[in-house]
Amino acid sequence: MKISILTPTFNYYSGIDRVVQQQAEEYARKGDKVTVITLEAGIRPKNYRVEVLGMPKNPLMQRLYRLFFFLDFGKMKYYKNLKNYDVAISHFYPMNLLASKARRKFNIKYIYFNHGINLEGDNFIQNIYMKLFSFFTNKTLKNVDEAYSVSNYLKDDLKKVSGLDSKVIYNKIDKRFNRNVKGDKIIKKYGLKNKKVLLYVGRITPHKGIHILLEAFKSIKTEIPNAVLIVAGNPTFDGYFKKLKSIAGKDVIFAGYIDDKDLPSYYAACDIYTTCSLWEGFDLPAAEVQACGKKVVAFDIGSHPEIVKNGILVEKWDVKGFAEAVIRILKNK
Repeated sequence: MKISILTPTFNYYSGIDRVVQQQAEEYARKGDKVTVITLEAGIRPKNYRVEVLGMPKNPLMQRLYRLFFFLDFGKMKYYKNLKNYDVAISHFYPMNLLASKARRKFNIKYIYFNHGINLEGDNFIQNIYMKLFSFFTNKTLKNVDEAYSVSNYLKDDLKKVSGLDSKVIYNKIDKRFNRNVKGDKIIKKYGLKNKKVLLYVGRITPHKGIHILLEAFKSIKTEIPNAVLIVAGNPTFDGYFKKLKSIAGKDVIFAGYIDDKDLPSYYAACDIYTTCSLWEGFDLPAAEVQACGKKVVAFDIGSHPEIVKNGILVEKWDVKGFAEAVIRILKNK
């Protein structure tokens, strides 16, 4: 079969994009001809093609461009290229626009993978943006042939906001995330010997609650003086990132973007994985780190009750309870 997989971005630092990568490689191994169609890409393909349509470089312009992608009449004509495929699999708006239009014009099979939309904006403008994003997304789901959600939480949410039924397919965890991975090179790199290492991996953006994690870490330090927190990921908002660095103590390490091949070593190097994320549709790092045998402390939100099986879930916004849970685990109580 000829399969097109559509995703707005195709980069190693995005959980959704790494799911797309796994999907593309799996279809390619089966002998299918696969093309990943995206607006920007950093992942190197293996036995499949990547076609980059392009978008603005400025982060603010990117957000506006993705929201109003349908106004780029030139790019919208790309749907005609999908005529030569048997299936169009779309993982996120605005790429649904192309898959939906190709379904209407050429009757090719349209499959939608639901990774969820966080409607809890950080301010009024963000709230409006996300509501418009959800509205436009729902418009593109009217002619879906098959829909899949990556958690039961998202399955229920999709049905609620769009009326669309979906089947649940959890994200697969790559075999390279396992208990045999060693974290020695990370421990050596940051001088972590005899330290209690807390780790967060993901985008640095307000809804991921890193400012809350830093607040909890201050309390953790009072009981665990040798605790160190590694925050690994790309900043989404420069202002937010500057704020985090201004309130972080000397034992907070901002590791920046981690090369995908090094990610298992970071998981292996930590004593506990910590996230104060306020919304998650799946939380791939939490699943991966558990595959490496590490415990997780997280807020009891979104998909976490399904994903976090080795660790402690704490009530949302409960900074004190979060710190106490981390301390309890680190002290082996």
